[in-house]
This record gives sequence, structure tokens and C-alpha cells, in this order.
Amino acid sequence: MYQIGIDIGGTTVKAGLVSEGRIISWKSVVTDVDAGADKVIADIAGLVNSLKDDAGDKVITGVGIGCPGAVNSCSGIVDHAYNLKWEYVPLGEKMQRLTGYPTRVCNDANAAALGEAKYGAGKTYKSSVFITIGTGIGSGIIIDGKLFEGNQSKGAEIGHVVIKSGGEPCSCGRRGCFEAYSSATALIRDTRRAMMKNSKSKLWEVSPDIDGVNGKTVFDAMLLGDRTAKRVFDNYIKMLGEGLVNIVNALRPEAIILGGGVCAQGDVLLNPLKKYIAKYAFGEGPHVGLHTATLKNDAGIIGAAALVAWADN
Repeated sequence: MYQIGIDIGGTTVKAGLVSEGRIISWKSVVTDVDAGADKVIADIAGLVNSLKDDAGDKVITGVGIGCPGAVNSCSGIVDHAYNLKWEYVPLGEKMQRLTGYPTRVCNDANAAALGEAKYGAGKTYKSSVFITIGTGIGSGIIIDGKLFEGNQSKGAEIGHVVIKSGGEPCSCGRRGCFEAYSSATALIRDTRRAMMKNSKSKLWEVSPDIDGVNGKTVFDAMLLGDRTAKRVFDNYIKMLGEGLVNIVNALRPEAIILGGGVCAQGDVLLNPLKKYIAKYAFGEGPHVGLHTATLKNDAGIIGAAALVAWADN
């Protein structure tokens, strides 16, 4: 049996025909935000109908959708999705009416967490926490093989747990959030600040244009032996490590899975984080594994499909 997974992004909607965690075929369409919710949903329904033809005589059991913003997975309503300019959009109901398929909807980070839990780096664990490091910090919690979303699906927002009271401003309006120190955006901000303070840093060799700084700049400069880059990196590990230790102490999952472009650095990132967790986590154990995501850009589609495939589990 097949499912169709939908990953709604601010610029592109990706849809895939999925079987047991494998994408059989996929299609995409530009997210026409300015045209309004109904146009975007109609475009998504068009993707579903196109993928239906790729399924041949296989049964499609339903459609799963991962959507950014505040999503009530019980009602299928997107309460707020600011980058889509959506307010209280009954996405599940509209999609089911347009396609005829049962439709399940959840937050996009939760969908990616479910994908990694069922078919990716977390598939050998019953409990895991997924953290995606990007423009912000996305997160998803899996307990006993099921998504934990909180009341009306509004929980599991680990990126907005404060780790430094009165600290850096966050996109949510508060100060000192995990996201404000540990996102790729925060790493880029801190790299630029360090460059402005030290004109002789090799960070300038890696990125002669300060506007060209990205999440990899610090790592490349460290390879050149740059001390300024190493200080930025060490502080980033401290702040990211603080957030991860909080997760360990509060939830003690079997594993934490990290996703996002920064994770391409592999053990350069993971090894100091593992040491930080081992040093500061409360108590003697049990051990919490730390891994990078394996599904990468496919996690959203596969996780959305898993909403349907694992609906009764």
C-alpha cells in the first residue's frame, strides 16, 4: 500500500508517493503564497492527483501533510502559518474534499521527526527527539513510537525554551531562546560579529564578503587554524549543548537526532556535543545517543506519509 506525503514550504510544495518509507516518485509546485490558501491547496490537490497515476493499481491509503506554523493535528486546521499568510485554514478538510483521500495534517517539524523515528536515524529507538538546525530551531518529540504534540498540538516547541534569561532577541518576541543561540542564523550572526572585531581573522579569507557568511564559514576557518573561529565554534557548542542537556534532563529520550545543513560537519559537530552532554547531563544515565538525521531533505515527505501509515499505531 502507498501513501502520499506532502511537505509544504514557504517557496515550494513537495509531494511524494511513498511505500514503507521509500519515495517511489515525487513532484513539486511553487508555493503561490500571494494567491491565497485556496489556490495553494488546489495546487497541492493537483500534485496528489498526478501522483495517483504513478501508483498504478496500488492502493493509496491516504494523504499526510506537514505544514509550517501552528497546526492542530486533531482538527486538521492550520491556526497560524505566518510565512504562508494563513489564518485558521481547514487544510485537512479541504484536501480530503478535493482528493477524496483521508488526510492527516501536522506541523512540518513534527512530520520530519516522525519520518526519522520510523525510517531514519531513530528507527531503532522507541523514544527520540528531533532537532532541525536551520533559520530557526524546529523540533519534534517521539514517545513510545508516537508523536507527542501537547495540548491542541501546540507543544514540543523546544526552540523557544529560554537558555539565557534576557539574552539575544528571538523571532518569537522573547529573549534568550534556544533558537536565538543555536540556529544556523545565530551561528552566522556570531561569526559576523567576530569578524567585525578582528580584521586579521582567517574568517575573512574564507568569506571576504561579510554578507556571504554561512553556517560552514566557521568550520572552514577552523581548518586554517583560526583562533577567532574556534572561539565562535566553542561558544556555539556551549549554547547548543545547553539546549540538548535540557532535553536530556527533561525527557531522557533514547536518542536525539540533529538535522539541518550544519550537521553536514558530522563528527566535528557531534563529538564535542557528546562530551558536553556527558559532562553536564543530570545523573548517571541511561545514555542518550546523539545522531545526525539520515533522511535529509526527504524527511518531510516521508514523515508526512508516515502520519497515514502509522495512524493507528
